[in-house]
Amino acid sequence: MNLNCVITDDEPIARDILEEYAKMIPGLNIIAKCRNAVETLEVLRHNSVDVLFTDIHMPGITGLDFIRSLKEPPAIIITTAYPNYAIDGFDIDAIDYLLKPISIDRFLRAINKVYRRLETEETAEKPVAPTAEKTFFFIKSNADLVKISYDAIQYIEGLENYVRIHCEDKSIISFTTMKHMVDLLSRHGFLRIHRSYIINLSKVTSVQNHSFKIGNTELAIGKSYRKSVAEVLKNYYSI
Repeated sequence: MNLNCVITDDEPIARDILEEYAKMIPGLNIIAKCRNAVETLEVLRHNSVDVLFTDIHMPGITGLDFIRSLKEPPAIIITTAYPNYAIDGFDIDAIDYLLKPISIDRFLRAINKVYRRLETEETAEKPVAPTAEKTFFFIKSNADLVKISYDAIQYIEGLENYVRIHCEDKSIISFTTMKHMVDLLSRHGFLRIHRSYIINLSKVTSVQNHSFKIGNTELAIGKSYRKSVAEVLKNYYSI
């Protein structure tokens, strides 16, 4: 899915940073970088815009007031140095609220939220002809954004502040949380079975009393997860 994006910020460095991040992600097209709401309005009038990154404090009209003035705003991502406007961000239905300085991994999480929101809206609008589901995502590993296919993942291993994504042909370490991975993967056939493990159910070769086997790897089911895991497995029983 290609997204046309506009960046609105009165700080040139802030605009440039967001543009560099966007260039790292295939499908994100920055069609304009604006200094204020007036410039942005002209862009919106003459272009189809999917995502608007906007600062709050700008000369003239603020980012929040500008968004409130739009009848059909695009997906909004707030970019600001001020944390005290988060409630206002939710009030205007912003998809995310990014605090400066913005890191690439936080930027990427915001883009993933946009994709999820747009997919949900398209499905709701066209229930008889749903769009194809995404088959991959990007995640930060060291200084790179690594493309990972959902189907290639065998399981996820939690490592305190990091996760290790075990794929069929490689493993990738990323600075993120297990909760974030659950949010990202749960709709794609993945199941958390332990505080340290999320498994791809399609890769399971056998299930024992309190563990799953994926290839030659045996992964324990945590005590606090056994009941929820059993409920999920009921959907796969064939007697």
